Amino acid sequence: MTTDSTLRQGRLVFYEEHMVLVDRILAEFLKKAGARSAYLIDKDGHLITKSAESAEIDPDTISALVAGAFAATKEMARLLGEQEFSALFHQGERDNIQLSLIADRAILTVLFDDSTTLGMVRLYVSEAVRRLTEVLERADAEVAAGGPRDEVSPEYGDSAANALDELFGGESASEDEGESPTKEDG
Repeated sequence: MTTDSTLRQGRLVFYEEHMVLVDRILAEFLKKAGARSAYLIDKDGHLITKSAESAEIDPDTISALVAGAFAATKEMARLLGEQEFSALFHQGERDNIQLSLIADRAILTVLFDDSTTLGMVRLYVSEAVRRLTEVLERADAEVAAGGPRDEVSPEYGDSAANALDELFGGESASEDEGESPTKEDG
């Protein structure tokens, strides 16, 4: 049987207080750096959160592409004898993207245009990466320790089971414990 802690191994798990901190860090970063938007993406390409979203960019698409670019770059680094490159920069005519690895678990993706400079973005990215790393490490430690919300109360479980029984018209598992349903021929 798979346990909750087994499912959490290797995955990023955040509690509400962590997400509040992450969102605050991203908002402060955008204000200081003058960037348009920031996305925090896990290494598998799933969007964790975003700040100052850009309407013309699909966050799921950018998340998948960023993870793919980072995976390809990791392989290039390996070929060059490096463990991994921790930052990538893509420059376009109008828009630029700065990618930074956080705690080997997530990627900070920053979109900015010529209203700010690469130097400004990099200056404040290093501070944001440091702060986000602290939050991710704290979240990992709390999850490993069981976390504040690791257990569901028995009352909640009973209440949920009863609600499902009412919805589907069945009997609760505790009432017909050990019996398997049979189908009548008719």
